[in-house]
Amino acid sequence: MLKVAVVGASGYTGIELLRILHCHPEVAVACVTSERSAGKTVAEIFPSVRDCYTQVLEHLEPVRVADKADFIFTALPHQAAMEVVPTFMKLGKKVVDLSADYRFRDPAVYEKWYEPHMNPEVLAQAVYGLPEIRRAAIAEAGLVGNPGCYPTSVILGLAPLLHNGLIDSSSIIADSKSAASGAGRGAKVDTLFCEVNEGFKAYGVASHRHTPEIEQELSLLAGKEVTISFTPHLVPMDRGILSTIYAAYTGDLPVEQLLELYNDFYSNEGFVRVLPPGAFPSTMHVRGSNFCDIGLTIDRRTGRVIVVSAIDNLVKGASGQAVQNMNIMNGFPENLGLDALPLFP
Repeated sequence: MLKVAVVGASGYTGIELLRILHCHPEVAVACVTSERSAGKTVAEIFPSVRDCYTQVLEHLEPVRVADKADFIFTALPHQAAMEVVPTFMKLGKKVVDLSADYRFRDPAVYEKWYEPHMNPEVLAQAVYGLPEIRRAAIAEAGLVGNPGCYPTSVILGLAPLLHNGLIDSSSIIADSKSAASGAGRGAKVDTLFCEVNEGFKAYGVASHRHTPEIEQELSLLAGKEVTISFTPHLVPMDRGILSTIYAAYTGDLPVEQLLELYNDFYSNEGFVRVLPPGAFPSTMHVRGSNFCDIGLTIDRRTGRVIVVSAIDNLVKGASGQAVQNMNIMNGFPENLGLDALPLFP
């Protein structure tokens, strides 16, 4: 039985990890931490897990956490993760970090979009944790930087096209919509009910921090530098991301064969579902699951391919993908604990 710790368990990704891990047959949650809720039980913070988790949330003391657990999930804010991850690694623990602190190959890029990196030498050891693209490296990794939610939806949507050179990589536009839970559980004016309900708005226009993460991975797939236009939007729902992606189509395959290409590319990927011709994803059809649904078409009038992808931002976009990475890193079947069907309606 693998003993795991959830560091930062009082946020949305923390409780989602606990929800998923409760159904994992090879895992025991041995430690949970929260600075703002230390001393309270998990059930006091999240009544939904009453009688399932009786642990008391602890203050984060890395050595104490490492004494209790063999595997660590760090569900902490940016910068807070890099303060503790090196200690866990020095103590021989494997880590999946859900912040952005270990997603970038180049510390200068992290500094440009976030702040100076405190331990770039550890950053160099991290593997970007998108299993469908980096599975072999993840299996050998001691530290995985779990991808962002928006990047997961965009990269999976575009990977087959870029891998096969079927689009102009300088023409990509990604228009993404996210649920309010993507902003985290902390109280913020922009995500109060009255600010979000019955509204729809763009934010982070031409400046969202997920942009360089998307560009890093798309560039590796394309074999050259890729720059995209990425605009996120906030929609009044609890969970889910829908990304609509546009690019100039340079191939000559009809849409049916393009979908066959996608099916071949993801043929061994149990969490990517390519939809049939004329069908497009809905966030409702992936809600609560680790699936990424993808649909596409070719707009012959404009010469563009249009790809639509949908994920649950808290599952495939965060905690579910983190468990998927944990499974790979520990030699478990990749779908262990992640077989829940979507919550519909």
